[in-house]
Amino acid sequence: MVESEKSISEKTDFLQHLTQQCRIDVFDMIHKRGNGHWGGSSSAAELLTTLYFHMMKVNPSEPKLENRDRLILSKGHAAPMLYTILARKGYFDPSELESFRTLNSRLQGHPCMNILPGVEMSTGALGHGLSVGVGMALAARVKGLDYWTFVLIGDGDLNEGVTWEAIMAAAKFKPEKLVIMVDYNKVQLDGPGDEIMPMDPLPEKFRAFNMNVSGKVYDGHSVKEIIESWEWMKGQSEGPLVVIYKTVKGKGVSFMENDHKWHGAPIDAESYATGRPELTGKLSELRENLKKGN
Repeated sequence: MVESEKSISEKTDFLQHLTQQCRIDVFDMIHKRGNGHWGGSSSAAELLTTLYFHMMKVNPSEPKLENRDRLILSKGHAAPMLYTILARKGYFDPSELESFRTLNSRLQGHPCMNILPGVEMSTGALGHGLSVGVGMALAARVKGLDYWTFVLIGDGDLNEGVTWEAIMAAAKFKPEKLVIMVDYNKVQLDGPGDEIMPMDPLPEKFRAFNMNVSGKVYDGHSVKEIIESWEWMKGQSEGPLVVIYKTVKGKGVSFMENDHKWHGAPIDAESYATGRPELTGKLSELRENLKKGN
């Protein structure tokens, strides 16, 4: 049954509102702890929220269910956003977010699969996430399972040779339900991606490596467009799939957006006091949209 336009609109409004709540959670966590990665967490916010609350088949009460969908956060520095979403999804009590980046916490600076349910792969060293994703997707074929494997990569991943080796392997073995999702904010730790290692024309590069690339570059901050990309994925019979999302580093706080300094800088008291009202103001606006929908 095709969802009605109203139900899709209501779902979109809910997910946009939830995403903004998660942004505020992450902003608070990083400020309180005095370290953490705001820029890349914020750029991936809508993508991760829509994955867990609309796209992926997962069960937090059975996190190791064999036929669950998988997400590998190859850009592991975006862990604060992943943690917030896993908590809201029910993998662990949200009160545990208070322990972020403290000694013996399960919520370290980069995700660890051995200590936290819901984390499929320990990541942080850029580039190795896709190799693992190819293996997971091929395992589904061998075992006769139908789960999806999503790998979220960023600009830094694209600079790593091992990423392109994994793409070549994916092109050779063609796992059907492997999806490479590119959080393309074009800013890295040390500066703009175009200065460090230009990647454009990115869709053409993937096509040259025999990937099935979506014909559209989607807005990675529009839940509506992310859902549209999911419909495209489900309609494809040949993998692996590549979907590129245009995003903004530090999305949601105007003076932090597109500025590499906020890749992983501490959010000091002055920046917190100035930036948080921007986030809460947007949340209020989205809450009004939710009320109108009801």
